[in-house]
Amino acid sequence: MTPKPKILVTGGAGYIGSHMVKRLALEGYSVVTLDNLSTGYADAVRYGEFVRGDTGDAALLDKLFQQHGFAAVMHFAAFSLVGESVADPAKYFQNNVCNAKNLLDAMNRHGVRRFIFSSTAAIFGEPDYSPIDESHPARPINPYGRSKLMVEGLLDDYSRAYGLRSVSLRYFNAAGADPDGELGERHAPETHLIPLVLQAASGRRDRISVYGTDYETGDGTCVRDYIHVWDLCEAHLLALEWLLAGGAMRVFNLGNGQGYSVREVIEVVKRVTGVDIRVEEAARRAGDPAVLVADAALAERELGWRRRFPALDQIVQHAWAWETSHVR
Repeated sequence: MTPKPKILVTGGAGYIGSHMVKRLALEGYSVVTLDNLSTGYADAVRYGEFVRGDTGDAALLDKLFQQHGFAAVMHFAAFSLVGESVADPAKYFQNNVCNAKNLLDAMNRHGVRRFIFSSTAAIFGEPDYSPIDESHPARPINPYGRSKLMVEGLLDDYSRAYGLRSVSLRYFNAAGADPDGELGERHAPETHLIPLVLQAASGRRDRISVYGTDYETGDGTCVRDYIHVWDLCEAHLLALEWLLAGGAMRVFNLGNGQGYSVREVIEVVKRVTGVDIRVEEAARRAGDPAVLVADAALAERELGWRRRFPALDQIVQHAWAWETSHVR
C-alpha cells in the first residue's frame, strides 16, 4: 500500500484542529501540528508531531517546509470570538489575515499548492434567505467575519496568480466531542452555547444567560445550525482527498440544514442530562444575526459528504460525556 502523504495542521491543538489531527492519523496520514497554544492545549495533540510556534513566524515556517514534504496544509489557527473581534479588531486582522498571508507566502516559496481553510458562516452577516447556500451575498457584520472573508479573497487571488488550489469550508456552529471520548471542547473563556449549558448542568456555573429574546424567530431567541465536530472532520478529509486527486478550488457551506433556537438547545440539554437548568434573560450581544442555517447540498453533491451524527441529541450526548469525564 502506498503511504499517505504528510499534512501540516495549523491550530491543531485547538478544538476542531485536534479532532482533525486524530482523524487524519486514523486514516493513515502523517501529521505535523503547529500551534502557539494561545487558545489550544498541548495535551490535545495526541497524534503525530507537535511544534509549538506561530504562523506569523516566517523563519519557523521555512524550517518546517524545508524539513517536511507537506502535501497540503489545513489551517485552523484563527481567533474566533465575535465579541472580542468587535472590541479588538486589530488582534483579529493581524492573526486571522496577516498571519494567514504569511503562511500562504511560505507555501508559495516552497511549492506547496494545496490548502484547506477553516472559514465561517459569519461571512454572510444577516441572511437574505435561509437556508444559506454558497451563492448568498457575503456581508459580514463583525470583524471576525470580515477577517475570514478577506482570507477567502486572498485564496482566490493566490489561485489565479500562483496556482494555489484551496477548499474553504464555511462552518455554521461546530459542536459536540470525539465519539471515542478522547477529545472535546475546551475554551477559556467558553462562549459556545452547548458547552455553556452543559457547564450549568454539571454545576460548573450556576445559570445560563440567554442573550436576546426579541429576535424575529419562533421563540425570540437566536437560531443556529449545529454540526458535529466529527462530521466537520469528515468534510475536511473529503476536501483533502479532493485536492490530492487534482480537484479545483472550491467553497462549501457545512451544516445540518436545520436550525435550533437557544431555548430549544437548552431543552435538549435538559432532556439528555436529566438536570434542570437556571436560565436568565440578558440583552442582545453585538454582531449576532438572528438566524444562521446552512444549505450544505453542494458539499454533499461534490464531495460526497454525509453526516454521521446529524441529531442534536447525539451532539449533546457526546459533549456531555466529555463534560462529565474530562473537564474539571
